[in-house]
Amino acid sequence: MAKPTGRITRGTTGVNRLRRVDRWIAAQPAARVPGCLVVDLGYGASATTSLELHERLARGNPTVEVLGLEIDPERVALATAELAAAREAGPTRYGRAIAADARVSFALGGFEVPAPRPPHVIRAMNVLRQYDEAEVAGHWATMLARLAPGGLLVEGTSNEVGRVCSWVALDAAGPRSLTIALKVDELGSDAMEAPSVVAERLPKALIHRNVPGERVHALLTELDRAWASHAPLADFGAVQRWQATARRMRDTGWPVLGTAARWRLGELTVAWEAVAPRA
Repeated sequence: MAKPTGRITRGTTGVNRLRRVDRWIAAQPAARVPGCLVVDLGYGASATTSLELHERLARGNPTVEVLGLEIDPERVALATAELAAAREAGPTRYGRAIAADARVSFALGGFEVPAPRPPHVIRAMNVLRQYDEAEVAGHWATMLARLAPGGLLVEGTSNEVGRVCSWVALDAAGPRSLTIALKVDELGSDAMEAPSVVAERLPKALIHRNVPGERVHALLTELDRAWASHAPLADFGAVQRWQATARRMRDTGWPVLGTAARWRLGELTVAWEAVAPRA
């Protein structure tokens, strides 16, 4: 087997850290193809995120298969052992039942995505954050080349507890959208003063572009302004306030994608051209 493409990174992980991006992926057509293969690239120090991904996707697509890939052989061995233990323990392990025939496995691999067949979805969260910005486009291209027709690459970053998260969705033509996902009922707290808290968790392609003159900086500035303008709605709850914020962003000309059903989850998705780095 050829040496995996990439380098070993910190590998931190945690229960429920990727719940926001998982539920977004679960709603995408690529994740609902019967028997589709979903790759969890760089799942980290344990099997947790891959098992959670399978559980969430299987609710809407019982035939989904999840393959966790890691560049560190020790992590692959550990995750494989954890999977076996979870199947034996049933619902007492990770708080969920892992059926003996659940289609989850782990293997050695990196950005070259060595999979038994082209995956319909590749999720690469908290991986490229630890690389240089100049490396991003090349690794995107490598992963995109492995996708099945109509496939989706989801690449982004979350904080350690999953309350602040963002990701880029890409298809064969390249990046198509940026999604911000927040635990909006914590906005206004010391930890999350305003929506622009996501600046610290932007995907690598954007995190250094949050400066005046760049599109993503304009997005976050306007998002904070819209959130502040709807402060009177706080009495009706953070979700109502966030929905009004998203509606204002759309109504003032930002290319907001999706419906109010996604806004209720604390998400805001915009077309990539609205945030793409300037040359």
